[in-house]
Amino acid sequence: MLSMTLLTKSHVKLPQRGRPRSEESRQSILLGTAAILAERGYEGLSIEAVATKAEVGKQTIYRWWHSKADLVIDALSELAAQQVDIPDTGSVTGDLRELLKNAFFVLTATPSGNAVIGLLVATQRDTRISKVFRERFVEKRRGAVREIFQRGIQREQIRANLDTDLIIDLIYGPMWYRLLVGHAPLDEVFADTLVEQIMVLLKE
Repeated sequence: MLSMTLLTKSHVKLPQRGRPRSEESRQSILLGTAAILAERGYEGLSIEAVATKAEVGKQTIYRWWHSKADLVIDALSELAAQQVDIPDTGSVTGDLRELLKNAFFVLTATPSGNAVIGLLVATQRDTRISKVFRERFVEKRRGAVREIFQRGIQREQIRANLDTDLIIDLIYGPMWYRLLVGHAPLDEVFADTLVEQIMVLLKE
């Protein structure tokens, strides 16, 4: 899960001078979205508030995004693209541990967790948003695990005949469950335990 990242101004690239006006406005809107998520959470974010923060008109925002959910998905994706690299520790075990520990930290210690929960609720109400969320947010994080698996197979660290999609479900499923239900912590201990169990499946 990667996509995920800290929502603070210091972690967002500010618009550069010399950029086309439309791109500068777009970056300002994404920056404003991140700032409001950090201040008020997903429920406290509105298109009006983003327009004020970014100093643009609401029509400018709606030119690129259909809804608040679309805007938040793009803001999270943009930030993740700037900050999150797929770990390469030299082992599948190490890579998965780093990936999950980073994901758990972002979901529990930054406003991203609240934003993701808000988006998950939105996906249940709107099939179009659900499709965008899967394509822009979920698939990138699943792709990170696929890359880790491919490297592991090339290094002969794990078996080649994997049901990759099922294993990825087994990795991310517990994370989503704990995030939504809150019955147990998302922490480093859980990351280590989950990876230990997954590695048993990968080496059979």
